[in-house]
Amino acid sequence: MYFTDRGLEELEKRRGDEEVTLAWLAEQLQVFVDTFPEFEIPIERFATWLARLDDPED
Repeated sequence: MYFTDRGLEELEKRRGDEEVTLAWLAEQLQVFVDTFPEFEIPIERFATWLARLDDPED
């Protein structure tokens, strides 16, 4: 198990039954980047990856 898996497992355990919108997720990611600016690039890459999941050219 990777270290990051523990965080993902905690997220699923604590909030796995909730329904959220992508707008809510984007807002939370922005708050995270505002709090931890050193993670701006990975969060931007993650958000771009999520936004383009269904785009066959990416």
